[in-house]
Amino acid sequence: MSSPTPAATTTYTTIPISGTDVIFRSCQNLSSFLSLLRPWPEFISNAAWPDSLNLAATRIRVNTKYFHVNYGIITTVCTALSLIGDPTALVVSASVFTLWLLLYFFREDPMVMWGHHVHDHVVTVCLVFVTGMAIWSLDLVSNLLIGVTVGILISVIHGVFRNPQGIYLDEIDAASDGLISSPSVTL
Repeated sequence: MSSPTPAATTTYTTIPISGTDVIFRSCQNLSSFLSLLRPWPEFISNAAWPDSLNLAATRIRVNTKYFHVNYGIITTVCTALSLIGDPTALVVSASVFTLWLLLYFFREDPMVMWGHHVHDHVVTVCLVFVTGMAIWSLDLVSNLLIGVTVGILISVIHGVFRNPQGIYLDEIDAASDGLISSPSVTL
């Protein structure tokens, strides 16, 4: 009888990480995400009326790619301001929002609780359940919709009126507009 080869019995698994390590790495990912924030003076400058509807749509697309973190902050602030009349709702919503950031959006590693791997689907279902319970128990639907709508409306208005001239999303745009000169070969 032959024994199985070591290569045939080798299995690879992920290294379990504690809940505090997951939260620490999530906070690091959040801070690196916020480092993509564009400076507010650059965000506010260079406003001009668009000449056509097509130009307005192009401006929204370009500005959204470039200022997506700024727009996210504006929408979050408008949503928080819509909850300011009820401090309990504000605290509960901030807690749920923090849970989503730490356990879903900025988590890289698998979650391990009490020595067992927690599947991503379980984390998502639990977060959706907690969010639904918070919104239902505090009756926040109308306030949240108003806040998110105002934040998106402000972002769209900014995207239409901010002239994206001088915004370079990648090296190809910069090279084609003359910011970066490619070495020319003369014969």
